[in-house]
Amino acid sequence: MPFAETDRELTRHSYYAATAPRAASHPALTADVRCDVAVVGGGLAGLSAAVDLRQRGFDVVLLEARHVGFGASGRNGGQAIHGLACEQQVIEAQLGLSEARRVWDMTIEALAVLRQRIAEHRIDCDWRDGYLGLAVGARKGRELALAADALERDYGYVLDRIAPADVSRWIASPRFHSGVHDSRSGHLHPLKYTLGLARAATEAGVRIHENSEVTTWTQRSDSVHLRTAAGAGVVAGQVLLAGNVYLGALAPELAPRIMPVGTYIACSEALELALARSLVPSGAAVCDTNFVLDYFRPTADHRMLYGGRVSYSTRTPADLADSMRQRMVATFPQLAGAQIEYAWGGFVDITMSRAPDFGRLDAEGRIARPGAPGRVYYLQGFSGHGLALTGLAGRLVAEAMAGDAGRFDLLARLEHRRFPGGAALRTPALVLGMAWYRLRDLVG
Repeated sequence: MPFAETDRELTRHSYYAATAPRAASHPALTADVRCDVAVVGGGLAGLSAAVDLRQRGFDVVLLEARHVGFGASGRNGGQAIHGLACEQQVIEAQLGLSEARRVWDMTIEALAVLRQRIAEHRIDCDWRDGYLGLAVGARKGRELALAADALERDYGYVLDRIAPADVSRWIASPRFHSGVHDSRSGHLHPLKYTLGLARAATEAGVRIHENSEVTTWTQRSDSVHLRTAAGAGVVAGQVLLAGNVYLGALAPELAPRIMPVGTYIACSEALELALARSLVPSGAAVCDTNFVLDYFRPTADHRMLYGGRVSYSTRTPADLADSMRQRMVATFPQLAGAQIEYAWGGFVDITMSRAPDFGRLDAEGRIARPGAPGRVYYLQGFSGHGLALTGLAGRLVAEAMAGDAGRFDLLARLEHRRFPGGAALRTPALVLGMAWYRLRDLVG
């Protein structure tokens, strides 16, 4: 991975890592083992699948190249929001309105699954209800209102509207024109949640092995054989690849369908209580509606956690903490005197359409047609919108491996294009494309 060294550096100075001590570690795999299902990847998708598979009686081994929650699962903005990263029109164009409604309903189910797992497994992860989508400027406000109208008309999902005259009741910022509020979405501490899922999986009998990078796999007539970098092997009846941007050469057919995009977050010092509560009085998570968006939320210990910069070249922005502080102060001038205590980042896997990419690989490692039999499943392309959706994705894989693949195959029917330009040019092409969208945001 060309961005591996950058990624390791971005794990430092994380608010999440500083406030979610790891109570347990999991031994590396040192001997050959057998299981019903091998899961590759110790993030939210892999752990969620492992929990559901154990509940269905499968013997599960989970292999993580570094440690549980190392990637985006333990470093993201912590926002669990309805829908997908793409607009519903993208799904409608491919599957039709009826099937698009099924997909939408699954995204709402994902929020329910998230809450269910927090309660069932007693995961202390600072969950808080509420999400605000806020428009910067009148034109974007009209677009947001039209999108909310369509969501209510076509999907029966009602968002509370926030008129321009009422915005100040919801956020103490001069940036925003109007917005919507969703009480069913919310936010949490993602690393606490990921570690809680790992504990739940272990208590259920999942064998988790950290520092166990899978380097090869071979599918045979009745099993799949995995080999780790240390030489240990796993023989499994079925396999889930849930490593996203970290799969690398393990699944070369998948890599061109996603692009690693750097995302960055800062967290302020603890604020005076009255000030902290005044910024977003409802305590909700917030996103603006720009294509290259800012997202932020109050934390349980009265800080402002602010994300917004992205890098499509995999290069970390210079003076990350200061540049993120400038964005925070542009939204909340009253935080001009607040210090940034943490600044970190990571890489998410985006697809060309921003729709998720689920499917199976055949024995040669090629992407199989939806519904075709196969022992190797994959989940990727959550496109920065995976905190809740990964949980449902894991459940869909468990259903499919148990013999009911209807819902999994519905999402596997979504078509995905490779990023243009090949290995050498696709990153520069994306950088140019995103510059256009940034320009649109500035003039909107």
